[in-house]
Amino acid sequence: MTTDTPARLLQLLSLLQTPREWPGGELADRLGVSRRTVRRDIERLRDLGYPVQASMGADGGYRLVAGKAMPPLVLDDEEAVAIAVGLRAGAGHALEGVDEASVRALAKLEQVLPGRLRHRVSTLQAATTPLTSGDGATIAPETLTVMASAVAGNERLRFSYRAADGTESRRLTEPHRLVSTGRRWYLVAYDLDRADWRTFRVDRVGDPFATGARFAPRELPTGSAAEFLRRSMYRAQESYEAVVTFAAPPAKVTARLPHWVGAPEPLADGRCRLRATVNDPKDWLAVRLAMTGLPFTVEAPQELAEATRALGARLMEAGGGPGTGGAQGTAGTGDAGDAGSAAGATCPAGAKGAGDAESPAGAPGPTAAAGTAKAGSAGGTASAGTADAAGAADAAE
Repeated sequence: MTTDTPARLLQLLSLLQTPREWPGGELADRLGVSRRTVRRDIERLRDLGYPVQASMGADGGYRLVAGKAMPPLVLDDEEAVAIAVGLRAGAGHALEGVDEASVRALAKLEQVLPGRLRHRVSTLQAATTPLTSGDGATIAPETLTVMASAVAGNERLRFSYRAADGTESRRLTEPHRLVSTGRRWYLVAYDLDRADWRTFRVDRVGDPFATGARFAPRELPTGSAAEFLRRSMYRAQESYEAVVTFAAPPAKVTARLPHWVGAPEPLADGRCRLRATVNDPKDWLAVRLAMTGLPFTVEAPQELAEATRALGARLMEAGGGPGTGGAQGTAGTGDAGDAGSAAGATCPAGAKGAGDAESPAGAPGPTAAAGTAKAGSAGGTASAGTADAAGAADAAE
């Protein structure tokens, strides 16, 4: 019999979180109390905000249902380990839409996870390897959770950092926010030694350590950490207007391009024209356009047309075809290797790309040419220098 009321409530809550209806008599037997005590405990849970639904009948029954707010959950050891492993997988690979929530939830869970369970989670993590697409850097979940905890607690963070040129340094920062671009994590923080705001690529951070020293949060110049990161990425790059015509309807083009490029305008014969002011390196934009798998023609600027021709020539050469700069390429179904050449010339769709199963006999897939890479990898596109999924040069320190 459970005489400790808080412990009994937790045990009752754990039972109710199993998705089934519990007869009052069975709950009483499980808890070693009377049915009257069960009814009282049910009322206590309701007072705490847990939506417990009762059903009428000879024995009656209780079920925990969805409420207006998410109540605290009671997890057994196996459930806690399973959730922690899943959150680590989501946090370690920047998954768009759930990445930041995964880090916050993981930080909360690991804060209260018993040592024996933390060891089980670490063992499972070390014994498994996820198969992920793209070339986004993998980050140790412990690094993200330390940073997330420091951000949430307004606690100064010290870490080693490797800059883009390989220079190593030690940083003492006031962390503001973690930002995910979908492929990489960045830390926006105030660098105390440099007395200025900085962005840091988390995959270049080593040995993060929360010092325990608290700080009063500073106001970020841009207000939003995501906007600050975007500006830091693009501030060194010149904007230009790209004009591209697609031999496809606007809806189809919009569905295959990122939202930030805007919507194309419809033309005659089912075609459309895209006008977008962008900061992306032109070689990356050429790859991104080819990734649509749609026939397109680059109208402006001339540098973008040249970058597209150069990409097509390199891919043609890698695939065993003629490697002339004016060669016409093909836009395939989804890989960066499906880039075609444009500059007033249409790139027809339909050919197999680097990721497709079929290739000409004896011909390597078009993925080995001078710096070309699979679609979605911004760090290794048709020419060296691009670094992020958004196409920005690596602007973080």
